[in-house]
Amino acid sequence: IATGATPFIPEIPGLRDTPYWTSTEALATQQLPEHLVVYGGSMVALELAQAFLRLGSRVTLIARSTLLAKEDPLIGATLQSIFADEGMRVLTARTLRHVSYTAGRYTLNVDGEIIHAGQLLIATGRMPNTAELNLAQAAVQTDARGAIVVDAHLRTSANHIYAAGDCTAAPAFVYVAAAAGTRAGANMLGGDERLDLSIVPAVIFTDPQVATVGLDETRARQLDIKVETRTLSLEHVPRALANFDTRGWVKLVAETGSGKLLGAQIVAAEAGEVIQSAALALHAGMTVHD
Repeated sequence: IATGATPFIPEIPGLRDTPYWTSTEALATQQLPEHLVVYGGSMVALELAQAFLRLGSRVTLIARSTLLAKEDPLIGATLQSIFADEGMRVLTARTLRHVSYTAGRYTLNVDGEIIHAGQLLIATGRMPNTAELNLAQAAVQTDARGAIVVDAHLRTSANHIYAAGDCTAAPAFVYVAAAAGTRAGANMLGGDERLDLSIVPAVIFTDPQVATVGLDETRARQLDIKVETRTLSLEHVPRALANFDTRGWVKLVAETGSGKLLGAQIVAAEAGEVIQSAALALHAGMTVHD
């Protein structure tokens, strides 16, 4: 099973009667909206909001919580400041209450504030494409979101059925889906390949980029792991100074006492390349001193 996922559309009064965008329409459009409102605080919302801002649209970004609420809070706060400096209006902890569309214009009620816009992009996450598959009839277990539960061999709760990609509970990244699909195919033909998701680097393609791997400080403490952290501002990094771009930082999370590296979070130009070093260090069980 490799049915993927589609954008989740929240139940907002009036929304479904409007020609709102999802990421699909946003990426295919031939027209640049004069004012684009983006509703969501996920990676898709942030990437597209900044893209349209730089293409020339006026952009208002509305997030129900903080930006990238599941990540280290410093990441969202940093990006919010950078977006504001570029001219984006960012509203956090706000909810879209009602939407109407008349004569090519949107009227949005955001917790009582009325905002007018030329286009509305809904980027509030994605849902697995499993609702119409009747998986219970095939004894295939799903989680509360409808994502198919698989083991390390990509096998579902039905031993002869495998699943891969965004329809499963695995991290929704193209490289995870590719790795899963390859292994699922091999195992369906009698192989014994495993997919190890214990160390998965993740990249968000804003500018500067966001890259993470392993545990952040909050998650480590939730697991009752005693940690210490260090955060290095890029204004202390010679390469960043030479590039005239000191926006961002590098944060390391280590186990108290042993110094074993548990995770890294980076906001920086080319963070997606730098994070590979941290991923290798985690895989090798290295300490911060190593």
